[in-house]
Amino acid sequence: MNIGHKRWVIADGYIPPASTGTRRELVSHDALCILNCGLQEAQVQIMVFFSDREPAGPYRFTVEAARTRHLRFNEFDDPEPIPHNTDYASVIESDVPIIVQHTRLDSRQPELALMSTIAYPA
Repeated sequence: MNIGHKRWVIADGYIPPASTGTRRELVSHDALCILNCGLQEAQVQIMVFFSDREPAGPYRFTVEAARTRHLRFNEFDDPEPIPHNTDYASVIESDVPIIVQHTRLDSRQPELALMSTIAYPA
């Protein structure tokens, strides 16, 4: 299956500065859910843009053929960590078509907030 796009944009990025728990499943985060339906692995590059500084990246990942991969922005560290409590946006590029979804978990309060939306295919 060769479905998806090679370039995706997420205009709203924000990693909440706090969490209600310390276990990974309750840590506030932004995540990319990447689906590769194709027969080739996808080489993915992510650039992160800020309002007050130069962009960060590229962050590089591989998504195997016919697989999904979930990446948390708050776990990016090469070439540098993404700062928490800072607005950002991202452009995701792949050498083969992929599908990208964006999810945010905000667990600063006991009443958790979860937001998820498809990224913008460009």
